[in-house]
Amino acid sequence: MSSRAALAPLRHAPFRYLAVGRFVSVLGNSIAPTALAFAVLDLTGSVRDLGLVVGARSLANVVFLLFGGVLADRLPRQAVMVVSCTLAALTQAAVATLVLTGHANIPLLLVLSAINGTVSAFAFPAAAALMPQTVPAELLQSANALSRLGVNIGSIGGASAGGILVAAVGPGWGIAVDALTFALAGLAFAGVRVVAVRDRTSARRSTWTELREGWTEFVSRTWVWVVVLGFMLLNAAMSSGVGVLGPAVADETIGRKAWGLVLAAQTVGLVVGALIALRLRVRRLLLLGVACMLGAVPLLLALAVAPVFALLVPAAFLGGLAMEQFGVAWETSVQQYVPADRLARVYSYDALGSFLAIPLGQIAIGPVAVALGNETTLLIAAGLITLSVLGMLSSRDVRRLPSRHVPARFGQDAEGPRTSPDPVSSGA
Repeated sequence: MSSRAALAPLRHAPFRYLAVGRFVSVLGNSIAPTALAFAVLDLTGSVRDLGLVVGARSLANVVFLLFGGVLADRLPRQAVMVVSCTLAALTQAAVATLVLTGHANIPLLLVLSAINGTVSAFAFPAAAALMPQTVPAELLQSANALSRLGVNIGSIGGASAGGILVAAVGPGWGIAVDALTFALAGLAFAGVRVVAVRDRTSARRSTWTELREGWTEFVSRTWVWVVVLGFMLLNAAMSSGVGVLGPAVADETIGRKAWGLVLAAQTVGLVVGALIALRLRVRRLLLLGVACMLGAVPLLLALAVAPVFALLVPAAFLGGLAMEQFGVAWETSVQQYVPADRLARVYSYDALGSFLAIPLGQIAIGPVAVALGNETTLLIAAGLITLSVLGMLSSRDVRRLPSRHVPARFGQDAEGPRTSPDPVSSGA
């Protein structure tokens, strides 16, 4: 694939605004987790408290995801993104103010984290479903790869800056930068101008009816729910192992600045992975993406057995490269096969299933680590990731789903007209 063809999505203004918005918001959000983690550790020194604060955001996110999907299929998705960014900027500004003024405490951080998670629940389905509206169907894989490339470049800067900011001026300023980037991202999303996927003159149906319609769409394709179930386990193990125990292990071994560089190495891997995905054309894109998730295991193994900088950096890089192959493969596959006017609801069920166990893992890993030790807990997390990947690969539908280029038209199944049944879909 030529470089000119790979960059073709950039000719479309809605895609450019969407990509810029995602880049800016992720730049700040890559600083925020490191800053928040060390803010809590500075406040109480407790991994359990850190797990509670991070878990509160994830739990609120999970609770409201389905409603976010319904809203994003009802309303203009770019408008949903603007409002979500505004509210997220306000919540992060409040957290930053509390930390910087010395008035932060765990109950307040729990409440604000939960509010931020709720806002994110409405933003995620809208952002994910907006992509197919910004480019022609044949450019979806390139558009996803380019967008994720920008996101990952932002992550590199954010992860590096997070460690440096925390060490130099404290975690409060890192959270303040996140608030500013949300505000700037909202301005970018306001520039996205696309055709609505739903006829505004159509009758408004009940929320329950729309949720049921989204569920039917979600379960009708075996490869969708099998992957979501697999990532329910995988995400819980990865987020708790790296996001909660990672900073605690780093504090005792390599230090905060070095941990920021390890996270930056992971995002460098994501960038390289996006560059590969930009040109990659394979018949079984989803199969490749799922198999690549085994690359997430070495980072957890290194944290458990030998948490030294020289091993953590390449392990994090490999993990990032592997995760990006799956990310592009998954987004492209879902966007190619799911009807545009139901896409946000399917994404919300996807996110609900994929993220459901994350808060449980984040809250539970502290007590488990106290009982079993960090090394054993991290080894268990690595084993769970391996089992989840093997479970997904055991599905014939996951292994055989073909990549497609299809016309995306309002009111038409994204698979387009068919003359024979879908060979891999269980119910579509």
